[in-house]
Amino acid sequence: MPAKLSVNLNAIAMLRNRRDLPWPSVPGLGKIALAAGASGLTVHPRPDQRHIRFTDLGPIRSLIDSAFPEAEFNMEGYPEEGFLRLIEEHRPEQVTLVPDDPAQATSDHGWDFRKDRGLLEKVVGRLKGLGLRVSLFADAEPDREALTIARAVGADRIELYTGPYGGCHDDPARAALLVEALGATADIASELGLGVNAGHDLTVANLPALAARIPALAEVSIGHGLTADALEYGMAETVRRFCRACGQPV
Repeated sequence: MPAKLSVNLNAIAMLRNRRDLPWPSVPGLGKIALAAGASGLTVHPRPDQRHIRFTDLGPIRSLIDSAFPEAEFNMEGYPEEGFLRLIEEHRPEQVTLVPDDPAQATSDHGWDFRKDRGLLEKVVGRLKGLGLRVSLFADAEPDREALTIARAVGADRIELYTGPYGGCHDDPARAALLVEALGATADIASELGLGVNAGHDLTVANLPALAARIPALAEVSIGHGLTADALEYGMAETVRRFCRACGQPV
């Protein structure tokens, strides 16, 4: 099955937040994305609300429940208590835990599964108790011991951090090496029974090679590149372009 596309709404929210006005509409563009074929919507509600605001979460949840019941809501963030309370309130289908410092501009590394095992075991157990799917942010380098820990703490999936891969858009040789590293990590994850997601700086240009190397890729979460393309092609056509890049027959 081709990978599903979850549209990350953070960049849209950041553009909206430049003015004290309700446009661009975060749920409105989410609705266009889902109607065009996206399988879900992703948000990362940071404590300072610099892009997604906590008040955005209810309307996004309601949009999916009322108009797109087969779509999924994916909330990602660092598992501090405030984030976990938002999860309990809005019950996304998937929670993606990332090891972010609140001051970071964006996620830029995966979990240190050995060091953070105790924290992850506690938080994943809490989320699984709510009946939610849990995905853990993971670096590209294949590390069987680390992924074994991810499985042991109860995660359902990992999300491969693809930032370095996206960053070598002008270096095909390095891109090929990174695709292979990501693929090797995905192979190990699949062997261990973990599903595989991917996200960060993915584009229409670099998605096909990643999807070809990881045929079991379940989902990609894309925000910045997709939002940039939407300025040129419009949201609906951009979603269709990304779905085709995932291998979907759009």
